[in-house]
Amino acid sequence: MLKIWGRVNSINVQKVMWAVGELKLPHERVDAGMAFGMVNTPEYRKMNPNGRVPTIDYDGFVLWESNVIVRYLYAKHGPTRSLEQGYNEEKWMEWTTSTVAAPMTTVFWQLVRTSADKRDPAAIEAATKQAVDVLRIADDHLASRPFMGGRDFSMGDIPFGCFVNRWYQLPMARPAHPNLERYYARLKERPAYRQHVAAIPLT
Repeated sequence: MLKIWGRVNSINVQKVMWAVGELKLPHERVDAGMAFGMVNTPEYRKMNPNGRVPTIDYDGFVLWESNVIVRYLYAKHGPTRSLEQGYNEEKWMEWTTSTVAAPMTTVFWQLVRTSADKRDPAAIEAATKQAVDVLRIADDHLASRPFMGGRDFSMGDIPFGCFVNRWYQLPMARPAHPNLERYYARLKERPAYRQHVAAIPLT
């Protein structure tokens, strides 16, 4: 049985839960992190010395780092794909982590997890501009294909799709990215995305 530790409002936990939903894997999820605590207990730190979520235990195999967990679940249960297609998907997963996450996280923390009187307008403006520029890359890419990896949905959509949801839920004005907007609508047609990502309020 697959066991997952992590709170549903964590974007990294959402990646794993979305993957689990797409792959239709039986599982048990345990709330952990932030208000739920647990991550600093000796038992949890033995599994994940970073004290972060998510962590999984799959029939005795313990793993942490959300993108790695998604890769592992798709390697174990996902569709067969060529080496080249697999790395094409991984490219977009890594790009999300290296390029999309930082500005998006700054805007999220400032607008959602920081009280209005303590926000840094200059940091919000700079990070928003950076996010807009980065998302233009995805918008251009999606002009000629429905998903990040190409014709079909794949694990390459999972990290990026979680940040796309965060972008469109943030309480802010944003410029039009028409291909990205269509992509977001396409993702919301997927039951697992609606349940584990789009339906979860930003907190």
